[in-house]
Amino acid sequence: MNELDAAGITAPALRSAYTECRRINAHYGRTFFLATRLLPPRTRPFAHALYGFARMADELVDNPAPGTDPAVALDEVAERLARVFDGAAPTDPVLAALADTVRRHDLDRELFDAFLRSMAMDLKITEYATYADLREYVHGSAEVIGLQMLPVFGTVVPVAEAVPGAAALGEAFQLTNFLRDIGEDLDRGRLYLPTGELAAFGVDRELLEWSRARGLPDRRVRRALAVSVARNRAVYRRAEAGIPLLREESRDCVRTALVLYEGILDEIVALGYDVLNTRAVVPRRRRAAVALPRLLASAWSNSRLKVRS
Repeated sequence: MNELDAAGITAPALRSAYTECRRINAHYGRTFFLATRLLPPRTRPFAHALYGFARMADELVDNPAPGTDPAVALDEVAERLARVFDGAAPTDPVLAALADTVRRHDLDRELFDAFLRSMAMDLKITEYATYADLREYVHGSAEVIGLQMLPVFGTVVPVAEAVPGAAALGEAFQLTNFLRDIGEDLDRGRLYLPTGELAAFGVDRELLEWSRARGLPDRRVRRALAVSVARNRAVYRRAEAGIPLLREESRDCVRTALVLYEGILDEIVALGYDVLNTRAVVPRRRRAAVALPRLLASAWSNSRLKVRS
């Protein structure tokens, strides 16, 4: 596979591990996977590995296998992660690819520990009163993903200068998830939109559950969600300001992911904020309109580089 060759991944077992992470990314993260096609081939496997690990842990919490205890499963992942940072060679393909990515890019263990702490919070905390209360969860579940990706994408400034933009990108994506998935999260017993802010509009968990059960939108819910969408767009603007700080070859990937993910907010607005029973999805034609010109330009650029080499 060209990506693996370009990345210098030669060992058969490791190539298989990265291929599995690529499969996971393609299956679960369609928007991000599409955006990774704009990265140089040598960079893509590492982005897939980081996505694969995050998805693996998230699935243990959100969709545990029958008869399993997600808390025990997360503890096991934490133990195996500790061994990764101690230099062990995991047999699990996702962890094997992660271990290689961590070593190649000297990734900070605390970013992964914070992520697992947030996953564990989902097993204990069902709602948050304010955005301030939500901060720890958002940091661990989303901001750290942007920070993990930062050394892979590379920067044209000292890494510390690019940290706020990378964290904002993770936060923006997560806030969009909260809005898009509010109905599904309620079914799992969770509510991520702060209850104190919802209450200002006369909205509480009972009203949301009532509206979802009956398929009846409520104007109070619409007003509350409109404010959340506006807040989310402001975070996207902070994230957008960080894109020029990335290595030039990585900017189209991040910009495309940002545009497509913020497009979910446009779909939420187009639905009249009626997202309790309807999943807001960016239409394929819009995804193609955003990504295709950049994909073609990237392919042309890569082909010219091959000819020159």
